[in-house]
Amino acid sequence: MTGFAARRGTGAGHAWVWDLRSVNGKGLDLRLRLPDWIDGLELAVRAELQKAVPRGNVTLTLKVMQDGGGDDGVFRLNRRQLAAALAALGEVEAAAVAAGVTLRQPTATDVLTLRGVLDQSNETQDTAPLRAAILADLPGLLADFAAMRETEGAALAAVLAAQLDRIEALTAEAQREAVARSAVQADTLREAVTRVMAATDAVDAGRLAQELAMLAVKTDVTEELDRLSAHVAAARAHLTETAPVGRKLDFLMQEFMREANTLCSKAQSLALTRIGLDLKTVIDQMREQVQNVE
Repeated sequence: MTGFAARRGTGAGHAWVWDLRSVNGKGLDLRLRLPDWIDGLELAVRAELQKAVPRGNVTLTLKVMQDGGGDDGVFRLNRRQLAAALAALGEVEAAAVAAGVTLRQPTATDVLTLRGVLDQSNETQDTAPLRAAILADLPGLLADFAAMRETEGAALAAVLAAQLDRIEALTAEAQREAVARSAVQADTLREAVTRVMAATDAVDAGRLAQELAMLAVKTDVTEELDRLSAHVAAARAHLTETAPVGRKLDFLMQEFMREANTLCSKAQSLALTRIGLDLKTVIDQMREQVQNVE
């Protein structure tokens, strides 16, 4: 979802500069900074952006100037707002004097920067030709934006593919370690049972068999490893899709982490625990990258 594009254009006696950028986000958040004196511009631009960008925090800035380097309008003093601002300043100064606080006297520039004191309006009454020219330039900006996002997406896909390779390698390593652990556990358990049986005749063979079966289930990591392999295959399939897959990958990251946590809890082996922790590290890194996928 990360992207950036800038573009310049001219038409209808004006020049303009676009600045479009986006960062990752769960939904679509559009923040438009457009000249409000061009009738109907914001509504039309917003509609085009909603069609082009389905997800992300998007900021679009448009600066319009009169062709030849002039500004986009003239300033007029709003005398009503000026009077209200001066009255408010008088109240603030009186309150400060009463409290024994000395304030710096505001300058004319300070007053003019107060909201509403200056009105900016354009000398051209009919802004329809300018709006049409600007909207005709918008598809070029969106094409540049999409091209950069595709480049970013290709680089991100390579990063995610490498992380999936790492998860797959760790899963295979865990499978080998689980097999080795089973042999050691069987020998250890057999020795423990022999010692218990030799020490007393009061052991219930049925209950002992039941407890051993429960212990075997609690330490078996076969299902977790099988699901990790399945999640890797699903994630790789999503990376080849052309439709937005960010939400699907985000869900898979939760499932990846669930299996890694269970693997660590069932490990009963330093080597298997280390593999589980390495898996969690890679999955967490991948989850951060997935937040940038549309």
